[in-house]
Amino acid sequence: MKKKFRIIFMGTPQFSVPTLKALHDENHDVVLVVTQPDRPKGRGRKITQSPIKETALQLGYDVIQPTSIKTREFVDQLGHYEPDFVIVIAFGRILPENVLAQARIGAINIHASLLPKYRGPAPIQWAIISGEPETGVCTILMDKGMDTGDTLLSLKEPIRTDDTAGSLHDRLSKKCADVLIDTLIAYSDHTIQAKPQDHSAATYAPMLTKDDGRIDWNKTAESLEPFIRGVTPWPGAYTFFKEKRLKLFRSRPIAIEATEPPGTVLHTFPDELRVATGNGALSIEEIQGPSGKRLSAKDFLRGFNIPPGSILS
Repeated sequence: MKKKFRIIFMGTPQFSVPTLKALHDENHDVVLVVTQPDRPKGRGRKITQSPIKETALQLGYDVIQPTSIKTREFVDQLGHYEPDFVIVIAFGRILPENVLAQARIGAINIHASLLPKYRGPAPIQWAIISGEPETGVCTILMDKGMDTGDTLLSLKEPIRTDDTAGSLHDRLSKKCADVLIDTLIAYSDHTIQAKPQDHSAATYAPMLTKDDGRIDWNKTAESLEPFIRGVTPWPGAYTFFKEKRLKLFRSRPIAIEATEPPGTVLHTFPDELRVATGNGALSIEEIQGPSGKRLSAKDFLRGFNIPPGSILS
């Protein structure tokens, strides 16, 4: 007979949803769900619930949305539920130690990398941008640091050559659910032991901003190709042609010696868009203009003229 645990679940975005649903499907007693306050979203700035709040309410769970997690009132509220575990996945804030201490067995975080690599808020994007062949998910016992706790279980996931941050996000979100369910059973049965991370091997994956999507043509073509995939769908890769923003989605590095300055559109076939980089050239395969939809380079160039010798910036 499977063990059932009293759980306080803390999460916010869509990435957390499969894990909450898995706890529900396994009949664990989710006594409380904690998520970020409703926020304005989209062009209309309409106040919107987080994906976790929507899911939790559909499943019939109690939900709270504290504006501060450092108040005595919040800590006492968690303690009232007497949870076996506090489970955290993409909640969005570093939890103080008195919050973690409310869990009778342990406070567990599920992180979307193979720690200690890619600590921080954007591990999926940076794993692709860095050209990693694989990544994964892991569970850790939480401490007061950011993703610094002892590791429990991990699951690896290959990074495909056509993966974007969006496609990898979706696969890893499902793996998070799997690794957590296994962790709860194994840790409570003492069949796994927490292992300290090698902090000297740690790398950091900082949050990306809108400006981080801008193409730096001085970089190599080999590094720009995974960069474009790693920032898709957000913040999105872009460059400028005569002050017009062009969004880039797919590309292919070409090992040629381009003598033109980086960012120069090269002479090639009429239906191709090749751009000189710091080393080699980048063939743009999918692109979107300032108004319009995502198109193949061939279709895009039929209605948007970028002559050879033009400079993208």
